[in-house]
Amino acid sequence: MKLEGKVAVVTGGARGIGRAICHRYAAEGAWVVVADLNEAECKRVAAGLGKTALGVGVDITSQDSIDAMVKTVVAECGGIDILVNNAGVFDMGPLLEVTHESYRKVFAVNVEGLFFTLQAVANQMVAQGRGGKIINFASQAGRRGEALVAVYCASKAAVISLTQSCGLALAKDRINVNGIAPGVIDTPMWDQVDALFAKYENLPLGEKKKQVGLAVPYGRMGTPGDMTGMAVFLASADSDYIVAQTYNVDGGNWMS
Repeated sequence: MKLEGKVAVVTGGARGIGRAICHRYAAEGAWVVVADLNEAECKRVAAGLGKTALGVGVDITSQDSIDAMVKTVVAECGGIDILVNNAGVFDMGPLLEVTHESYRKVFAVNVEGLFFTLQAVANQMVAQGRGGKIINFASQAGRRGEALVAVYCASKAAVISLTQSCGLALAKDRINVNGIAPGVIDTPMWDQVDALFAKYENLPLGEKKKQVGLAVPYGRMGTPGDMTGMAVFLASADSDYIVAQTYNVDGGNWMS
């Protein structure tokens, strides 16, 4: 029960990695807030976690929505101790064909939305005066460039950089900001990724997913459950002296 008595907000909590973290946090004793654009689904996930869970709809591209989410959580749960910035979107395409619409959407969610959610929650944590833990989800894509994935890679590199800067800025308030960089994880998002690679690399559906799984040194794609151990560690007192780091959880794909 490493998180007993803590209030944890998980964005993108209705599916994939976010949902797995919500379940693990609940098992560790946290009051879990499942925050997601899909309000009906986040309420369904929260209902499955029991009485110490709350589903709250949030659009992290809207400051009003972020502020309303924080206000609701504070009113219902008495404060916020942990934020998992997990919500994200993916797009890709040949460099010479990237549109302003695609670029703006990826950065609006993966960078701007993440940052202003962090800011709003950090302000609440500072006001509470009891510290806190903030975990930003980056990606192995943020560690390198990829010819077809330039904008997404750049957005996740920005998450790693923001984690460093925000970690340094908030350390004095005993708010630990750290990150997780997953590798290739078998989630609904990767079905979208696979379909886009099939389109641009002329592959059968499922082939890219098979290829990247076999290329992982550990021998398989990751699962959402593979992310939860690090998410618990970074949210718990075990990580009190860790600041501004982004951890690779990728089966050995990237070494740093």
